[in-house]
Amino acid sequence: MGSLKNKKYCLVEKFLTIEETKLLTDYCRLKHRFNMTDFASPKAQNNNMDSHFYADYLMESLMLNKVNMMEKITGVKLLPTYSFWRMYTKFADLKAHKDRPSCEYSVTVCIGSCGTEWPIYMDKKPINLKPGQAVVYKGCDITHSRKEFQGDWQAQVFLHYVNKNGPNRDFVRDKRPFYGMPSAIGKSQLR
Repeated sequence: MGSLKNKKYCLVEKFLTIEETKLLTDYCRLKHRFNMTDFASPKAQNNNMDSHFYADYLMESLMLNKVNMMEKITGVKLLPTYSFWRMYTKFADLKAHKDRPSCEYSVTVCIGSCGTEWPIYMDKKPINLKPGQAVVYKGCDITHSRKEFQGDWQAQVFLHYVNKNGPNRDFVRDKRPFYGMPSAIGKSQLR
């Protein structure tokens, strides 16, 4: 397993088990196929109409269940903030950015894909993720992005945490009263 000690990001080869990967891939493909409401707008991070879901119950549960793993990787006691998953489709991209305070410690996990490689860039260094693999990173400290996607689909989940004893601890639950609740802030601020 990777370690974030003295680094801004690290690759984690087996963030998801084979069983978790299969379950989440099937779930995301079904939810995307029958989604009629939750799409990225042309003003969102990318210019495509891919599905996106803030605080999805299954992904919020995944975030809560991965706290111990994330604490081992980061070496920091963490509080979960929020989850966000997206089904990216052809021509999607991710503009270079750093995250907001709720994303002090983040992980992007490749749930599944059509097989087309689509690296995430951490400080301009490309990292290709296979299903079940993840990059854990300091979201507020490192610029990350993706170039235009040329494949058919790729499902990614982003799980976010803050240092339990740090200056962003008030962002626990992304300032929501409960996990699984809709965002207390505008969706345009989500990463």
